[in-house]
Amino acid sequence: MAERKVTVMSEVGLHARPAATFVQTAAQAPFDVTVAKFGVPPVNAKSILSVLALDVRQGETIVISAEAEGADELLDRLAAIASAP
Repeated sequence: MAERKVTVMSEVGLHARPAATFVQTAAQAPFDVTVAKFGVPPVNAKSILSVLALDVRQGETIVISAEAEGADELLDRLAAIASAP
């Protein structure tokens, strides 16, 4: 399983526009993608409601995971979105 640990840098955390961009990018994958933060079970990264419900704030670390061929490229793109200021 491929995964990326990322510190969220956006002032709004993983909410609003950053969350929408994150989910739209994850939804392009033909395989399952999850996102989690410490102490919370992983959720579907393709679901805007699930991602918003994580309540990820600036400075928190998330783990983005996927298990499929080509997952590394997608995870790199999602990590870049999550770590953008």
